[in-house]
Amino acid sequence: MRKIPIPKFTSFLIVSLVSGLLIFPSAVTGSSQPQFSGLPPFSQPELSATQRSASTNQTCTLTPSLIEIEGTPQQIEGPYFVDEMPNRYDIRSDSTNGSLQAGIPLRLVFHVYDVNDTDGDGTGSCIPLKDAKVDVWHSNSQGVYSGVQEAGTAENDFLRGYQMTDDNGTVQFTTIYPGWYEGRAIHIHIKVRDYDRSNETFEWTSQFYLNNSINELVHTQPPYSEHGPVPMTNEEDFIYTGPSTDGLIKDNTGQHLMLDMKKDREVYVGIFDVGLDATQSRE
Repeated sequence: MRKIPIPKFTSFLIVSLVSGLLIFPSAVTGSSQPQFSGLPPFSQPELSATQRSASTNQTCTLTPSLIEIEGTPQQIEGPYFVDEMPNRYDIRSDSTNGSLQAGIPLRLVFHVYDVNDTDGDGTGSCIPLKDAKVDVWHSNSQGVYSGVQEAGTAENDFLRGYQMTDDNGTVQFTTIYPGWYEGRAIHIHIKVRDYDRSNETFEWTSQFYLNNSINELVHTQPPYSEHGPVPMTNEEDFIYTGPSTDGLIKDNTGQHLMLDMKKDREVYVGIFDVGLDATQSRE
């Protein structure tokens, strides 16, 4: 059995939960969830040089479609990132035991672009970022993450995986609609990295949010309804309303990180155009 490294609690969690208590469920299917209490004001973690250089607040225009793409703000990684997950399109299954996470199907489509502003006027061309590694991870219908020692899921890898962007800078994942856990609005994590051989040349990390009304509707249906209605909207989430970790946006960063949600029969589809600065790392 492949051993998944136990994620370490980041400095963010240490700062953000000084007076709080974190309680995890004892099993993947349990109904008790991580509980966050006494959250102090949001404190930003320090970004590395490769993370900071990947940020941009510039815009670019994708031709010939003439779609304008803005630089996408970064948000915290959070305590539950686990590296070296499977390279796969469908992240619903657990490779350790073959089980499949139950929930409403969700297809994620991410287009990753290098926002290239060669003349420095704040606008430029959108260059699809090919062969970048895109990791995605989120909680299951009951708000439980895999790969977490305290949750009893350290050996599991459900709802985690990565893909390499294609020639169009695109990756797609088949997953389920995420559930909620105490202290956060519903969200999906993403990390984009590039390498020169084994050396990481840049890293961009953020979180995506889903429409409040869809969140509420989803949680009226099983298995989500077993966990109860969503207790927190996006606008009540301290990370959604806070600044970006790269300092380019001072508040309400989540407004710039909303998935474009559509529905295709019984499947939700979430789309996002990620704009970042990969030019320096690829020169």
